[in-house]
Amino acid sequence: MKLADLLFIVLFLATVSTLIAAAWFTLRRRFDRARRILLRLLIGAAAYMAVVIAVSMILPRRVVQMNDPHCFDDWCISVAGFKHAQEDTRVAQTVDLRLSSRARRISQRENHLAVYLIDDRGRRYDPPADASSTPFNVLLGPLESVVVSRRFLAPGDATGVGIVIAHQGGFPIGWFIIGYDTWFRKPPIAKL
Repeated sequence: MKLADLLFIVLFLATVSTLIAAAWFTLRRRFDRARRILLRLLIGAAAYMAVVIAVSMILPRRVVQMNDPHCFDDWCISVAGFKHAQEDTRVAQTVDLRLSSRARRISQRENHLAVYLIDDRGRRYDPPADASSTPFNVLLGPLESVVVSRRFLAPGDATGVGIVIAHQGGFPIGWFIIGYDTWFRKPPIAKL
């Protein structure tokens, strides 16, 4: 767990206790006190969110190396390997991705994961739909790992191609934690 995660948990618990205190004073008809508490909470939340957004503007995009895990809690994904093959005017990129669980007692999966290629010009290449490929949200047991492959087609003029691993959908908890790949910070990229 990173320091930013711990800070978020502490501030979340402080927010809940502050709201309970404000509700208590409201029930006791001490509205001025409840209003002051809520105003301080609002100012603190605004300052915290300003820091979250400012950090996302300052931090550069992370470049992930081959076999370096990119983890979401105890669920991780890494680029295990890739192959290039020329097909007419396009280049087929087959990327092997290792999905793994660091959890010691529970089975888990990661939903809303998107993996795509991007080139130096910012063009995005999604893998074509393939019903036979293993889904990213496969259930992993404790300390289990599995390798899944995705095939991408990029034009022959695509240079500086890298693979991006991002969340798209679900509740965006990363929007509230300092240093996550949200707001203005682009998701990590692994150059192929």
